[in-house]
Amino acid sequence: MISVVWNVAFVLIEFGFGFLAKSTALMADAGHNLSDVVGLLLAWGALAIGRKQANRRFTYGFRGASILAALANAMLLLVASGAIALDAIQRFSTPTEVAGSTIAAVSAIGILVNGISALLLMRGSKEDLNLRSAYLHMAADALISFGVVVTGIVIIFTGWYWLDPVVSLVIVVIVVVGTWNLLSESMQLAMNAVPPQVDVDGIEAYLRKQEGVTDIHDLHIWGLSTTENAMTVHLVIPQGYPGDAYLDRIGEHLRAHFNVHHCTLQAEQGTTDHTCSLYEDHAVPQH
Repeated sequence: MISVVWNVAFVLIEFGFGFLAKSTALMADAGHNLSDVVGLLLAWGALAIGRKQANRRFTYGFRGASILAALANAMLLLVASGAIALDAIQRFSTPTEVAGSTIAAVSAIGILVNGISALLLMRGSKEDLNLRSAYLHMAADALISFGVVVTGIVIIFTGWYWLDPVVSLVIVVIVVVGTWNLLSESMQLAMNAVPPQVDVDGIEAYLRKQEGVTDIHDLHIWGLSTTENAMTVHLVIPQGYPGDAYLDRIGEHLRAHFNVHHCTLQAEQGTTDHTCSLYEDHAVPQH
């Protein structure tokens, strides 16, 4: 909430002074900060929605909202970057005189606002892609604001007004590069890919070493949210069902050591073929 309020106020200030100073770099940075405000609101809303209880329709609850928020955040940033780049390119054909002192002063405020916002969001950003997206945006904005400050100072002493749209394009490149990993990871989570922090090989090796297990199959791992993971697997145990305590012990180990928060373990004797149809080729039916 603090980050949202501060950034909304700064966006209004930055865009207003950018318009008065005729600085596309300053207005570009304001536009990027506005997209970050929307991103912060998405992340905040996803956290709130994710706390809703599961029901008969959404049996896993609403935790997946954090994945959708991270994905929307990345796409929003890319769209905003395209708009900024287009405006900067158009400025090259019609260079505009800008007020370097105004650019430097307003962007200096941006370093403070974005820097403090990043510190506020740092906690939990390593474990949560949703929070990490918000944190990275704020940290990147602090660096971008620093670049704009340098631009303003250079313009004051050199009069190189063409530097303003150049910096705008540099901002776009920084944003796109920083957003690409976020887009890729959130897209993978939305497609039920194995979360990057989960060691699939380690999990498989651990399960195969359990007493009585001769084989495993149908191992599926996916993200319930940007912080919680689920898993299902079939354990082939010829001597029969090993008991609740046996499965509970495996589940606790998976949670503690492999970042799997919700697992479903199916024990079977291997007397029938349980091969997963997802791994088979879907042949065209013959008539």
